[in-house]
Amino acid sequence: MQAPDPSSSAPPPASPDSAARFGRGFAWIAWLLVLGLIYLFFDGVLTQQRNPNQQLRQEQGAAGERVVVLDANRQGHYVGTLQLNGQPVEFLLDTGATAVAVSEAVAERTGMPRGAPYQSSTANGVITVHRSRIAELRLGTIVLYDLEASIVPNLAGAEILLGMSALNHLEFSKQQQQLRLLQR
Repeated sequence: MQAPDPSSSAPPPASPDSAARFGRGFAWIAWLLVLGLIYLFFDGVLTQQRNPNQQLRQEQGAAGERVVVLDANRQGHYVGTLQLNGQPVEFLLDTGATAVAVSEAVAERTGMPRGAPYQSSTANGVITVHRSRIAELRLGTIVLYDLEASIVPNLAGAEILLGMSALNHLEFSKQQQQLRLLQR
């Protein structure tokens, strides 16, 4: 009997061409991974610049009042995240809005009732909106109940405009790029 030839059972050596293809494929994967990480980093930076109040800063006043401090974003607007009927929602503080204006998507997601339609004058002209109520709105430690609201079709920008129906329950003062909201 002859001994088996060890060279016949070994796999053929990799050709230089297949090793180069493997190297190029690995380089593409590495570049895609690096680009993905860069995207995630800058997406987080841009989100933080647009909404610097994702985590609201809260303070306790000397007489027990609740205070929330908002920082202005790069455009000078006060954008943040609050809880509307237990759901996190991004807001834009708008002292020119009579009521809290809520997008249709947020109203549906947070279970807000859709009431009677009425005409409202906005910066973009007269539109039809629907009356509604917000059961509970939480801005950090500040809690407001049973607020007047409007469900607005095609609300652009932030998911809600935090208008005067909520702000009338608070005191607020501005100092440099910060707005302090106070609930007694």
